[in-house]
Amino acid sequence: MALHEDKQCPRCHQLFECKSGSITLCHCSETRLPAETLEALRLRYDDCLCPACLQQIQATMTTVEV
Repeated sequence: MALHEDKQCPRCHQLFECKSGSITLCHCSETRLPAETLEALRLRYDDCLCPACLQQIQATMTTVEV
């Protein structure tokens, strides 16, 4: 049984459904970011980001504005 939970994005504060219990359905598994961007996100945020924020970061591909 997949574990899904409602979370609040630490970047934009919007609610979203985290599907970490079923990683193949999770939006995180579809987002490709450079290693340095991922590291910057890990240092700045302590929880998952929502799909919209990940897409925005992916579109800009900068580590300055994360």
